[in-house]
Amino acid sequence: MHLSETKTHLLDQVRDYHHAAQPPRPFIPGQTPIWPSGAVLDETDRTALVEAALEMRIAAGVSSRKFESAFARKMQRRKAHLTNSGSSANLLAVSALTSHVLGEQRLLPGDEVITVAAGFPTTVNPILQNGLVPVFVDVDLSTYNTTAERVQQAIGPRTRAIIIAHALGNPFPVTEIAALATEHDLFLIEDNCDAVGSTYDGKLTGTFGDFTTVSFYPAHHLTMGEGGCVLTASLELARIVESLRDWGRDCWCEPGESDKCLKRFKYQMGTLPAGYDHKYIFSHVGYNLKTTDIQAALGLTQLAKLDDFCAARRSNWRRLRAELDGLPWLILPEPTPRSDPSWFGFVLTVAPDAPFSRAELVSFLEDRQIGTRRLFAGNLTRQPAYIDQPHRVVGDLTNSDIITEHTFWVGVYPGLTEEMIDYIASSIREFVKARG
Repeated sequence: MHLSETKTHLLDQVRDYHHAAQPPRPFIPGQTPIWPSGAVLDETDRTALVEAALEMRIAAGVSSRKFESAFARKMQRRKAHLTNSGSSANLLAVSALTSHVLGEQRLLPGDEVITVAAGFPTTVNPILQNGLVPVFVDVDLSTYNTTAERVQQAIGPRTRAIIIAHALGNPFPVTEIAALATEHDLFLIEDNCDAVGSTYDGKLTGTFGDFTTVSFYPAHHLTMGEGGCVLTASLELARIVESLRDWGRDCWCEPGESDKCLKRFKYQMGTLPAGYDHKYIFSHVGYNLKTTDIQAALGLTQLAKLDDFCAARRSNWRRLRAELDGLPWLILPEPTPRSDPSWFGFVLTVAPDAPFSRAELVSFLEDRQIGTRRLFAGNLTRQPAYIDQPHRVVGDLTNSDIITEHTFWVGVYPGLTEEMIDYIASSIREFVKARG
């Protein structure tokens, strides 16, 4: 059998295996787990992984470059650089702003970066890791995002940047905050890890700032198993990110390429001897944060399904919101005005004066196999990792504290059926009516 025929035969067997390994299973209320998030994988995904493995593409290569190009077009940015995680994407985006290449615009230790107190640690960690100072502001309940007014009040003489996540897929008022960034000559990073496909003022989130970051962890809109991406419209910023991601090297040749600039042995940098091999000249203190072609192969098949995934998230969220509307003692989520979120989850806050606690409601749902999650770290300033870290707080963090004490979320990801969504809603209604 010819090699290509052998490959075709193997991939046909992979498809058969997929259907045998994942037969349809009925939903049994109270027994079938309803996860709050998860990857939705079909035969095309499994086949892509196996095909990439057959080709032995074990490092970043053709699939990685193809995905970066396709994803940049989809997200309406000029450049996209794959990373090994969304957390690394945030690290690269913030670190790039400290690059010497930016001259007087670069961020220096002690400069301030505005962010929100209620969120995920890896939005804030790169600020501290680069010797910068996070400035925390509060958020609104129901949208779980901050406001332009809060950000405006937080701008001080050492403020140089803003990094905020679109909370659970719900856009923050990014038009207004981007305008503030322009007015005050600040960099803006959109943490878009939970919000791929969301729009604000009719524009995709991630198209307003200097950088946008994305995660491909299984919980997110697309998955590569692990992985992330940094996107930008600036070729200068993209080049810095590439250098930082690829060990800090100055060379831009892809692995396996040499002398694209036609002067590989003609550079003189630092105090190196003239003609030092450009492939081994390092212009940044960088990392190795690349991904692999096998992951990118999965990303390409996932990307083809992104619009359907986003539509399913929106549909599940609307169904759950309609079924819970008017229920007492719960603060229901609201989309930010002028936005169309591609929701990551359905967030609920138990009113502080409710006759039951979040813990009691969460326990009831978990006993019914309905998975729940906190709104990540709650008020980060109360977490042990951050208590002694340098930071500044502007205004009170009342709502961030309420989130810490009273908020959780349930899933709306595309793997959930209408039957599952209805069971989540009926379970919440049953609990509230019995306790209230």
